[in-house]
Amino acid sequence: MFGNDRQQMRQVFVEAWRKYREGISLEPLEQVVASVVLEHPEYQGLLTDPEQALHKEFPPEAGESNPFLHMAMHISLQEQVSTNRPSGVAGLYQQLTQSLGDVHEAEHRLMECLAHMLWEAQANHRLPDEQAYLECVRKIVY
Repeated sequence: MFGNDRQQMRQVFVEAWRKYREGISLEPLEQVVASVVLEHPEYQGLLTDPEQALHKEFPPEAGESNPFLHMAMHISLQEQVSTNRPSGVAGLYQQLTQSLGDVHEAEHRLMECLAHMLWEAQANHRLPDEQAYLECVRKIVY
């Protein structure tokens, strides 16, 4: 989505939020970023402080989740749904959002599967297992 450079990825969020707040025209990706930031008022203050946003650490042992990872996962899920990749995820997503009546909550539930798939791929030095991911999503939906 943004490459592997942490600073660059964070800068995309900071810049999209700045442009949104100032009423400046947004590029398509910036529109997606801004819409996710709007769903997370708890992160908006961080994004208005570029120095802190670009350099703050979010170690898991500190008990604070990484807002950039969280928002990027929302964007990843939205991209999966828009492209239906892996095949079938869009229909499952629609079923879950309909069942819950809340898109944001549905994304939070699916993020558990996405995070697990990514963690396993990284831990085992392999590509993400899309079939295992879809099975996890099915268990949440059904």
